[in-house]
Amino acid sequence: MFSMRRFIHPLSIAYAGLTRAMTLGVRAAAFDAEGRVFLVHHSYLPGWYFPGGGVERGESAVAALDRELAEEGGVVRSGPAELFGFYWNRRKGRARDHVALYVCRGVTIENPPKIPNREIAAAGFFATDELPADLSPATRRRLDEILEGVPRADEW
Repeated sequence: MFSMRRFIHPLSIAYAGLTRAMTLGVRAAAFDAEGRVFLVHHSYLPGWYFPGGGVERGESAVAALDRELAEEGGVVRSGPAELFGFYWNRRKGRARDHVALYVCRGVTIENPPKIPNREIAAAGFFATDELPADLSPATRRRLDEILEGVPRADEW
């Protein structure tokens, strides 16, 4: 028996792949005056990550970066956000997802949000030689690129 659903579903997936726009996210390798890096532990993911998130329609990447830093930890930049790299995040279902990684030095915390909250389970500064054991692999690779001069990857 002919199933319309079996016919339409593959077509709808192919159509979405051809028409869906690229998504852009930002992340910050945010270091305080002591050289410690600010990391967040999300309530919905295991491990520790750089703060960041999606760039909204009508928002610049740097404005999104500042918004995410403030929302996730009350972090404020005192100097420029230096674009470090642009990465393709090719995890399943995110074939058009890209991440702009910025390095921010001399950041401080002002007006921190109450943590834990819906999004952030924990957040804080860590010495780069005392990072959490469950640091995400991508965050570890980016820190190696920034701090150790490891060649930069194209993929997140």
